[in-house]
Amino acid sequence: MNIRDQFKPDQLDPMETASIDELRAHQLQRLKWSVGHAYHNVPLYRQRFDAVGIHPEDIQSLDDLAKLPFTTKSDLRDNYPYGMFATSMDDIVRLHASSGTTGQPTVVGYTQNDIDTWANIVARSIRAAGGHRGDKVHISYGYGLFTGGLGAHYGAERLGCSVIPMSGGQTEKQVRLIRDFQPDIIMVTPSYMLNIADEMERQGITPDELSLRLGIFGAEPWTDELRRSVEQRLGIQALDIYGLSEIMGPGVAMECAETKDGPTVWEDHFYPEIINPVTGAVLADGEMGELVFTTLSKEALPMIRYRTRDLTRLLPGSARRMRRIDKITGRSDDMMIIRGVNVFPTQIEEEVVKVPQFSEIYEIHLYRKGNMDSMEVHVELRPEFHHLDEAQTQRLVQELKHHVKSSVGISVAVDVRGCGTIARSEGKAQRVFDKRHQG
Repeated sequence: MNIRDQFKPDQLDPMETASIDELRAHQLQRLKWSVGHAYHNVPLYRQRFDAVGIHPEDIQSLDDLAKLPFTTKSDLRDNYPYGMFATSMDDIVRLHASSGTTGQPTVVGYTQNDIDTWANIVARSIRAAGGHRGDKVHISYGYGLFTGGLGAHYGAERLGCSVIPMSGGQTEKQVRLIRDFQPDIIMVTPSYMLNIADEMERQGITPDELSLRLGIFGAEPWTDELRRSVEQRLGIQALDIYGLSEIMGPGVAMECAETKDGPTVWEDHFYPEIINPVTGAVLADGEMGELVFTTLSKEALPMIRYRTRDLTRLLPGSARRMRRIDKITGRSDDMMIIRGVNVFPTQIEEEVVKVPQFSEIYEIHLYRKGNMDSMEVHVELRPEFHHLDEAQTQRLVQELKHHVKSSVGISVAVDVRGCGTIARSEGKAQRVFDKRHQG
């Protein structure tokens, strides 16, 4: 029986219902295989393990994983394009790559077994979110080298859904197809969902005209405040899917419809750790730190202790026995230090959404004035409030400034822009513009 045949659309996978002891035994068996596979087939891992005197046979418990060195994005860039692959190129059936906006792109490869495993995991994720065979799924993640579109596509088909492979962009057409094709589920980045919602409102389309009941949002951090706003505007349930290309793509973890309390990590395929981002020390479940993943079943590109830079914590299982991750608060490399205060974009988003007259679309601009850093938050009034006069608008500005000062601990300037003037994203949104070192 191959991997594809093992997936049953109408019932949970055996590891979704396994006991903790069964899960841990399964993880250890797969961990031993993955570490050995990486050591024997990837020169970088063999050199790194030998340098610290650790070999695959030394892994006798899950705790032994902490003895192994970390893998970082720079390792993939330094070994561009195929130096981290653990299989022959003859066995690679697909390549994906990051955008490479901050350096050399990171290339990931998949064997046919990897593709089938990925499809099963995404199908499991959609099912956990409340999707089922026969649903129509509108996919607005980008297709191509980005893993989002094809990852969601293959998973939805594996579950038995009808896929509408729209990809990103062409927002007016997106809305027309959602109205005409009447999908049940949309898979998209949360920031682009806001663009779609704005366009629906511009066209005068109300939620009761649509069949959408579920949004599966991922690829960027988003807050519970944004979740509530989207659910209210569109009349849907909004759930969080987590993934990253280096580990697999979308579907590494998925929020379950029963609880909506953070994405469940599919621990039978991905072993999570939380570390202190400065010292690298492993932290206990429940403590906030940097998320690290080790793949347990990937053939083409095994990742041993990959540092995601995402900041979160591990929580006990709820809808499944597998552990959950809390909402991603940000990335260790996205943290802004403003006058000695650590600030993440999601903290600003939380406060913007609290002022209902402002759109959820915002930008953060950082400047250096003399020896002092300053932050300016650009926001827009919602179209229905464009008539507000200057005095009314300034009261909203003061309200937002008060929220940020009280919650985050810094003073900010607020610039209210005209409706639709802040750039919209067709994928991952750029929220921060750091101009402190210009000129």
